[in-house]
Amino acid sequence: MANQTTGLTRIIKATGYSLKGLRAAWKSEAAFRQEAIMVIIAIIVAFLLDVQWIERLLLISSMVLIAIVELLNSAIEAVVDRIGTELHELSAKAKDICSAAVFISICLAIFIWSVVIGNHYFVSKL
Repeated sequence: MANQTTGLTRIIKATGYSLKGLRAAWKSEAAFRQEAIMVIIAIIVAFLLDVQWIERLLLISSMVLIAIVELLNSAIEAVVDRIGTELHELSAKAKDICSAAVFISICLAIFIWSVVIGNHYFVSKL
C-alpha cells in the first residue's frame, strides 16, 4: 500500500522516519557512532583551519560522505541479516562490498584532507 500523504505532512513524516533511522543507527551500530563522532570533530577542525570556503566545504563534505556510506552499509547489512543468519556466499559478498564502500569513502576523505592541509600549510610555505 502506497503512502497517501502529500505536501508538508509527508515532509514532516519523512523527517520523523529519518530521525528514527539516525537514532537506530546510533543505538545499534558502533561503527556509525565512531564515525559520527569523527565527523563532528572534523567539522569543528575544518572551521578552525585557515582555509578558503571551498576547501572547508570539501573537508566537511568528505567527512559527511563517510557517515552517509556507513548508514547505507548498516541498512544493507540489516537487510542481509534479516533474510537469514546462515552463511551464504552472496550475503558475505554484499557485506564485503558495503565495507569496501565505507573504506573508499574514508580513503577519499583522507586524500582530500591531505591535499587541502598539505597544500595550504606546507606547499604554499615553500
